[in-house]
Amino acid sequence: MSNKTVLEKANAAVAGGDNEGFLFFCTEDTEWTFVGDRTLRGKEAVRQYMANAYATPPKFIVENLIAEGEFVTAVGKISMKDETGKMVDYSYCDVWRFRDGKMAELKAFVIEHTSR
Repeated sequence: MSNKTVLEKANAAVAGGDNEGFLFFCTEDTEWTFVGDRTLRGKEAVRQYMANAYATPPKFIVENLIAEGEFVTAVGKISMKDETGKMVDYSYCDVWRFRDGKMAELKAFVIEHTSR
């Protein structure tokens, strides 16, 4: 299975509320860096993050999916509930690094849409 296909399957799982299905595609030592915010180290830290952030499955649109070597870059829009339960819209660029067919590292650039 190509890295691009792995990411598509993982995204389909999380969109359907199946966080464990998503995590199946991650390495045990996966590391997620949300640039300017925080870094999650290990599958258990990601699991805990997802339990909160994705309590209601996010809605997202992938506009571009670009694969090269061990990297897949996804660009798009995501909507998810904040801590008050309000839906918030973001634009994102996720750069995934794969190892042995699994997602080993994420560098995520996420920008909230604000009304002016």
